[in-house]
Amino acid sequence: MSVSELAEEEERPKKRVPWGVIALVLLTGLALLRNGSGEFDVGPPQPATAAAADSRTTDLARTSAPVPLTFSVADRIRIPAIRVDAPVTPVGLDMAGWVDAPPPEDPNLAGWFSGAVSPGEKGTAVMVGHVDNKQGPAVFYGLGAMKKGHQVEVLRKDGKTAVFEVYGIEVFEKNNFPGDRVYGNTGNPELRVITCGGGFSKQNGYDGNVVVFARLTEVR
Repeated sequence: MSVSELAEEEERPKKRVPWGVIALVLLTGLALLRNGSGEFDVGPPQPATAAAADSRTTDLARTSAPVPLTFSVADRIRIPAIRVDAPVTPVGLDMAGWVDAPPPEDPNLAGWFSGAVSPGEKGTAVMVGHVDNKQGPAVFYGLGAMKKGHQVEVLRKDGKTAVFEVYGIEVFEKNNFPGDRVYGNTGNPELRVITCGGGFSKQNGYDGNVVVFARLTEVR
């Protein structure tokens, strides 16, 4: 085993948290992402009803998905349609059992939840990021403007780029978040990109989360 392979092996999660637990702690942890300023004349874009994920795309994905990749740490995320090109930092669970958000002071930073699969592996990988901070829009401010067919590229530390095609964009109320649907394993390499969204109040922040559903279609 090479030095680089050994280093990556050490970064691999020793034990992944069951999805039934992740669905709950991610919902709680992502409440941290609601604390953006919201003090803009025009708020972040919200998904159109027509952009909802269609369950029929799962069967198509099974027949067209590339061979799943092995584990590798996510290094960078690019979303050309909304001009995202950002470094990625692994995020885990904090002392209270919540999923950590990326540091809010860096507006161009995304987080990969390292307690789940890495992007491109079989299963559902999860990327999170702020919609805004006290200075203005942040990395995933434009997430709600994405459309079906747009691509999300995740550059991995093994030199491979996992390319995902979006098949749904929805906003869910934080108090009625469908964890099983969002985080569940479809049997394919998939990706969820999540930020805060929905209505905003100074008292409670954002009341929901924007979720992009995407599936692996190419490896570069």
